[in-house]
Formats: sequence, C-alpha cells, structure tokens
Amino acid sequence: MAPLTPERHSPRAVAEPESPPEPAAPGSSGAATAQNPAGRVPLGTKLAFGAPSFAGAAMAIPIGIHLTIFYSDVVLVPLGWIALAKALSRALDALTDPVMGWLTDRTRSRWGRRRPYLAVGAPACAIAFCALFGPPAGITPAEATSWLLITYVLYYLFHTVYIIPHYGLGPELTQDYHERSRLYGVQEAFTVCGTMVAAALPGILQDQFGLDPRQSMLLFACVFGTLLTLLYWNLVARVHERPDFSNRTPNALVPGLRRVMRNRVFRLLLVVYVVGSTTGAIPGMMMPYFTTYVLKPEAPALWLTIFLVVYFGAGFVFLPFWVWFAGRYGKKTAYLVTFVPGILASVSLFFLGEGQLLETGIILAFAGSVFGARLFLGPALQADVIDYDELHTGKRREAQYGALWAFMTKFTVIPSMSIPLAVLASLGYQPNVEQSEAVTFAIRAIFGLLPAATAAIALLVAWRYPITEAVHRRIWAAIETHRQGNNAEDPITGEVLQPPGGRDVDEDTGWLLDHFSRRELERLARDGARSVSNRIGLWCGLCATAGIVAGTSVFLTATDLTRDPGLPAVLEVVSAGFAIAFAAYHAIRWRTAWGLQRRPVDPDQVRLHLAALQ
Repeated sequence: MAPLTPERHSPRAVAEPESPPEPAAPGSSGAATAQNPAGRVPLGTKLAFGAPSFAGAAMAIPIGIHLTIFYSDVVLVPLGWIALAKALSRALDALTDPVMGWLTDRTRSRWGRRRPYLAVGAPACAIAFCALFGPPAGITPAEATSWLLITYVLYYLFHTVYIIPHYGLGPELTQDYHERSRLYGVQEAFTVCGTMVAAALPGILQDQFGLDPRQSMLLFACVFGTLLTLLYWNLVARVHERPDFSNRTPNALVPGLRRVMRNRVFRLLLVVYVVGSTTGAIPGMMMPYFTTYVLKPEAPALWLTIFLVVYFGAGFVFLPFWVWFAGRYGKKTAYLVTFVPGILASVSLFFLGEGQLLETGIILAFAGSVFGARLFLGPALQADVIDYDELHTGKRREAQYGALWAFMTKFTVIPSMSIPLAVLASLGYQPNVEQSEAVTFAIRAIFGLLPAATAAIALLVAWRYPITEAVHRRIWAAIETHRQGNNAEDPITGEVLQPPGGRDVDEDTGWLLDHFSRRELERLARDGARSVSNRIGLWCGLCATAGIVAGTSVFLTATDLTRDPGLPAVLEVVSAGFAIAFAAYHAIRWRTAWGLQRRPVDPDQVRLHLAALQ
C-alpha cells in the first residue's frame, strides 16, 4: 500500500559550520565538516531542522485525505470539478518547481539563498491553507468550485516557494552515508508524529466536541497553519546556510537538467518514483470513500480517524527499527523490503467488505509499519545520487535535482488524483447515499489493486539501484581524487573520469554546449548555429501552439460551471502543462543558439565535447 500522504511537506535544512567542510578521506564513510569532524549533525540542529515537518506533515493529511470528500460531500462540489481543480493546481505546481529551484540557486542576500523564501513562503502557504478549508457558508456549488480552484492553486504556489529551497538545503548538512539516515530519521519522526495528530484531530473535534465538518476543518487549518509559520521562522533564525555551498556559482537551467538526466542512477530512481506516483494519490484520497461506502460503519468519521491513527501509529512505532535496519543492512536493502507489506496490504484490502473493520485495522497496521521508513529512506537515497552527480560534474545541485524530481512526480500523480474521481462520477456516484455495486466495486479496485500493481513494478526497477555503502564510500574517495587534480574511477561503471576542471573543453564552454542534444551538436559542428537555431525555434513554436490550444480549452471549460468537465478536461490540463514546460525549455535553448550565431564556438571544441559525451 502506498503512503497515505502523497505530498512531501517534510523540510530539509542545513547548519552553517564555522569554516568550509573538509573533504572525506578515502575510505571514510562520509564528508566531515569543520563543525562536525566526524560528519555528525548536532542533536539541536536535527531538532530545529526536523520540527517544521510536524506541522507540514499534519497539513498534508487534510490535503491528501479529507479535501476531496470534504468538498464533494460537505461543500457539494461535483466530483468532476474537484478532479479538474486537482489537475490544474498540481500542473501549475509542477511548472513552478523548476523555476523555484533555478531562482533559489541564484539568490544572493545577507540571509542566504534559501532562508528568505522559507520566511515568506511558509506564512503565505498557511493563509492559503486556511482559506482552502474555510469556504464561506451558504455559497452555491458553482461559487464553491471557483473558491476551490483559486485557493488550491495558491496553496501549492506558496508551498513551492518554501519547500524547494528547503529541499535544496538538506543534502548539504552531512555527506556521511549513515548520518543521513539518522538525520532524515529524526525528521521523519516529526513527520509521523504530525500525521498521527492530524489523523486523530478532525474526528475528535467532530465526535467529542460536536463541531461540524466545516468548523473542525477550519479550526484545524488555522492551528497548523500558525504552527507551520512559527516553526519555519524558528528554523530560519536558528539554522543558517553553509557559505561554502551558498557561495558556489550556480549552473544554467537547461544544461543542468540535461546533465541531471545523464546521471544513470538518477534515471533509475526517477523511474521508481514515477511508477509509484502514477497511483500515489489514490490511497489517501480513496480511503474516506472506502471507509464510508464499502465498510459502512455507523460512524464513518470516527472509524476513519481510528484507521489513520493505526496506520500512522504503526509507522511511528517501527521507525526506530527501520533506522537500525538501514544502518545494519544498508539503505537499499531496507528500501526494497519496505515494498512488500504495502503490496500485500493493498491486495488484501480489495477483498474486504461491509463490517470488516477489525480486519481493515490489522491490514493497515501491517502496511503502516513501513510508512516512516519509506519517508526517510527516499531522501537519503536521493542525497547519495546527488553525490554521484558531483563526481561527474564537480557541482552540488540539490535544488535542481529536487525540482526535477518534483516536476516529474507531480505531473505523473495528476491522473491518480483525477481519473478515479472521474470514473466514480461516470458510474453514478452521489454523495451521502447508498452507492451502487458498480461504484463500490470501483472504489475497492481503485483503492486496493492499482497501488499494488504499480508498487510491484517499482520494486522490480528499484532492485537495480547500485549505490551501497561501499560504493558511496568510493564515490567520495573519487571526488577527493578529483579535488587533487587527478583522474578518478567511477565506482559504478568503472569509467575513468577526468577532473571537471581539467577536461579537453573548458567548463564554461561545456555548460554552454550542453544546451543541445548530441544530434544538435553534430549539426552545430557541421552546419553552424543557424541550422540548430531554426530547428529549435520550430520545436518551440510547435510546443507553444499545443500549450495554447490545450490551455484555451481548459480555460473555456473552467469558466463554464454549468457542465461537468469530465475526464477530457483533466487530460487537457496534463497536456497543456507538458507543452508549456517544453516550450519554455526550447525557448531557453533557442536563445542560446541565436547567441552562437554572433559568437560561434570553434567546431573542434564541439567535436571534443561530443567525444566526451560518447
């Protein structure tokens, strides 16, 4: 069973050492710092860095679990419009991620390149969160649809403002292989605690204090929105950026993305994430419907609370075990093992029916036992991939990796947030009534079988992940060899790598040429920059046209609240998002190709660069 919270609200932070970090010695388990000679992170820093995860993860619960049924069964917005709102907000969210990564990497201020965005983004996101769960009473379904569209988009916009810079800070805190597991383990302890509190609170407010769903959700949003702001401001005040990282020269956006995609380990892990994301929103979004319309308890809100507490409570109880297990047997082994309970639990849930509440609780406890492990192991594996990238490029690009991860997974998660709702609507779903057999079967199949299928595929791909503790140690030894100006061996491929600054093509020219594909570089060396410029301009125009057409269709649909948008509108949102992203990508490349017409690069340099790529 996939994690019930599809959003990543967990921050990544970094402490500022007194002087630049010392490189790891060959054979050591990580990179030491002047502040932490053994690569250790002080407990106070871990706590300050992890505390915002409590509020951020708590906010992810109503977004991922309660929002859909709140607007469908309480505010009475049709499922088709909820599906469109989810698709539109997540598409815009995905498009802003790379922009935010590019912006934070280039920010230079007395407060650093990350902290200004943390200080501003968190309170803005909190305000949008309160508005999202506080629609005015008495508004019509059409007005509520507009309210949902606007506040949902604003929530994700401001969430991006603080989460991307925060993600970029995390891998800088320590380069030690095991310390990263401990660091993210502490962070995810806050995450699990926040999810447990958030899982219990709405049901308690309604069942014990007599608040209606509107009152309970608004109170929840105000409390945790305020807490998010205060904890992030505390982090900004207490945890500073390391100048040796923040003062590095940032790389260009498009060449950086192209070099990211050359990282074969990143591509493998990205496939794992993308496959999982295709059903990533289903468990959290469908669980209230499964509880209410399949299990049919007398108090659905109370039982949903019980199930969530059981699931997240198991994750909290087993978290220390998984931190130990990862330290004893390695992060890869632990990560692979955590797939098994989720797959078995998802299949088991499909076979449950009315009244089987105890069985559901036992299965959710089994699935939840790996919840915390999946949260901290993912970021820890990502950090190791970024170290491998530094071996090849000589640069640290945490924010850019985080932005690309987020871009791909957020776009691929859109169908799982929207298509199930469109399917239920097409089968005749009506809120607050007995559902037909077709609808209940669809809920069981979507909730149980689809996540199990994608998790099984992701497990097969993840099996090939190559970075173990021993490999990671050799990666850092190779990085240190490069720093000394010597060639180093890639511990994964066995390839001999020249130092980034000592290659046949100088770094500035190499990054410039990485705006283009290998075929385009061949054309550049043979026919000149004009030919490449014309070709890229054509692609830019085609993508822009496709984006405009799809975007116009979505706009016309969104402004006509008299009809259900249906599944085609959701697919148009995804198409428009990808088209706009590729149009911007080609526009940046076209600008560079146009500049090469005035200041051409020596064709021999282009050929040398091509040879290096091959």
